[in-house]
Amino acid sequence: MLSARNLFQEILDEDESFRLFCSIAASGESQGGWENGRIAALVPESQRALAPKITRHGADEDKHGRIFHALLKKRGLQPVEVPHETDYTMLLEKHGIGLAHERLGRREPLSEHDIITYLAHSRVTEQRASEQMKLLRKHFADHPDLGRAVRMISNDEDNHLAYCHEELIRLALVGHGRTIQRVLRECALAEIRVYRDVSLAVMDHMGRILGWPRVKAAALTAGIHGIYAYERLLGWRRMVSLEPPERRDALGGPAAQAAESD
Repeated sequence: MLSARNLFQEILDEDESFRLFCSIAASGESQGGWENGRIAALVPESQRALAPKITRHGADEDKHGRIFHALLKKRGLQPVEVPHETDYTMLLEKHGIGLAHERLGRREPLSEHDIITYLAHSRVTEQRASEQMKLLRKHFADHPDLGRAVRMISNDEDNHLAYCHEELIRLALVGHGRTIQRVLRECALAEIRVYRDVSLAVMDHMGRILGWPRVKAAALTAGIHGIYAYERLLGWRRMVSLEPPERRDALGGPAAQAAESD
C-alpha cells in the first residue's frame, strides 16, 4: 500500500536513502540558521526588539541541523553532497523569495521592508515545515531512533510559525497590512512551485536508490502534481492567512537544548 508512513519507512530502512534524506534536511536547517543569524545582526533600529527572537529562530535551525547529523552518525553514516535540484532553500532564493545571501553578506542594516520580507517568507516556509513535521510526528513520534528528534523539531516548527503570525500581525496593525499580504501571496505561489519541483527531484533520487518500479514512481509523481494543482488553486491560501496564535511570545525564551548525540 502506497502511504506516507510506508514511503517514509522504506526511506528510513535503507542506509543510502536515509543518508540522502538526513543530508538534505541538515543542509536546509543549517542554511536557515546562517540566514537568521545574519538577519539578527542586521535588524534596523526600529525593529531591534526582534533581534533576540530571530537569534533564537536561528539557534533552533542550527540545532535541527545538528540533530540530523547526529542521526546519521548513530547509524555510522556520513552526509552526502546535496543535489542542487533538491536544495529547497537555495531554489527559493533563486526565485527571488526571501532575502538574498548576497544581501545578508553585507554589513548594511536591513530596512523595515526587508524585515517584512523575512517574516513573510518565514511564515510561508514554516507552514510547510510545521505540516511536514506533524506528519512525521503522527507516524514516528514513538520510533526508538527518530521519535525524540521528531517531537522536538515539530514543537520548534510550531513555535516558529506562531512567532511569524504574531510579528506579522503586529506590523500589519501599524500600517504594513497591504505590503504584508502582497509579499505573502508572492512567497506562497513561488513556494508551492519550488516545493513541487524539489519533491519531484527527491522522489526521483529515492526511486533510483530504492529501485522503485515505474508504476510506483509514476503514482508518486502524479500525487505530487495533484498536490501542486490543489495548492495552486486553493491550498496556497492557508499560507497567507494571519491569525493570533495560541502560543504567544513563542520565541521569547531560551531555546530548548537537544542531546544530539543520543
